[in-house]
Amino acid sequence: MPIDRSSAGDPARSLELLWRVPADAPRRGPQQRLNIDTVLAVALGLADADGLEAATMRRVAQQLGVAPMTLYTYVPGKAELLDLMLDATYARMSRADTSGRAWRVRLTAVAEENKALFEAHPWAATISTSRPPLGPGMMAKYEHELTALDGLGLGDVEMDAALTYLLSFVQAHARSAAEAHTARQDSAMDEEQWWAAHAPLLEKVLDPRAYPTAVRVGTAAGTAHGAAYNPEHAWEFGLSRVLDGLAALVDNRTDPTENEAR
Repeated sequence: MPIDRSSAGDPARSLELLWRVPADAPRRGPQQRLNIDTVLAVALGLADADGLEAATMRRVAQQLGVAPMTLYTYVPGKAELLDLMLDATYARMSRADTSGRAWRVRLTAVAEENKALFEAHPWAATISTSRPPLGPGMMAKYEHELTALDGLGLGDVEMDAALTYLLSFVQAHARSAAEAHTARQDSAMDEEQWWAAHAPLLEKVLDPRAYPTAVRVGTAAGTAHGAAYNPEHAWEFGLSRVLDGLAALVDNRTDPTENEAR
């Protein structure tokens, strides 16, 4: 599946749009009846309802009742529009005040805020942000999330790496959960119904003696979760392991008695 990425267009133009930098020279011709925020609202609505592939320049123009070429006077193309869409979702994120709380509580809040973002905007989890759109929403998000790691004795590079480690888990989980949801929708069956429909054939072709460990563990997990994959269990188990991994780093930098209060 092709991966969309941020900052794939003209980075300079994206930055100007993200920070709403006015044009150097006044625009000649008829007065524009739209603005960036109006275009952005329509694009977000399309992506949230029907996926990122629905938020084309043509579809956005149709929704706004203008010719596609008119839209290009506001946004150079789909790549720059995507940067605006991502930054807008970041700007609207809920950000809990966890100051004074233990570091695990703070990082759990960061993880859950990003999980909620991807649940509200599933398309955002599919975007590669190795070159992030450095708009006001992104910078506010980054500033907020780094405070959860500040004061733990980590270096600046370690703080950035720890945050990336946490958010990579959240994004990977969001993608898997979205894929599971899509599979249920496409098959018109929940997990138990799907396995029940295919169990008779599996029993005929699968020899438990050839895969004893896989059969034992798979049966135990399937019985426990009612499916081969349970998003809720995967979230709880995975987040705990991520925090345990960070604890190995954090606990080596702080006095044990001080760390309990962090």
